[in-house]
Amino acid sequence: MTTLKNQITDVLKATMRAKEMGKLTVIRSLQAAIKQIEVDERIELDDTQVLAVIEKQIKQRKESIKAFEGAGREDLASKEQAELEVLSQFLPEAMTEEELDSIIAQTITAQEATSMKDMGKVMNSLRPLIAGRADPSQVSAKIKAKLA
Repeated sequence: MTTLKNQITDVLKATMRAKEMGKLTVIRSLQAAIKQIEVDERIELDDTQVLAVIEKQIKQRKESIKAFEGAGREDLASKEQAELEVLSQFLPEAMTEEELDSIIAQTITAQEATSMKDMGKVMNSLRPLIAGRADPSQVSAKIKAKLA
């Protein structure tokens, strides 16, 4: 089974052969972010940790897009959007609304959550299940709606 890091390396090689410079820069920056963590913490990242790095990069792109659009810089916003799409290819398949609602309901029941005080408990147990497959802010909103 190929790891996420190997998959990123394979895409990097294919991108180099195709001479897609914009895409190449994004993948190299992703690899650099992964390598930085591995060097700093002296560990080898597994797929879950690599996924967290990818999600962080995607979140940064989304925030940049929002900022650029707010400043009227559509040129920069579209560049960030293109980078976001390159990064998104490494995420697992997204959950459907039904799957998400079902998992949230099961977790709330399992955690015996009854009020907003239990929000953190529910979110923490959901985090590994939704990693890369659902937007945490969307999940958070759904949990709030169910617990309110």
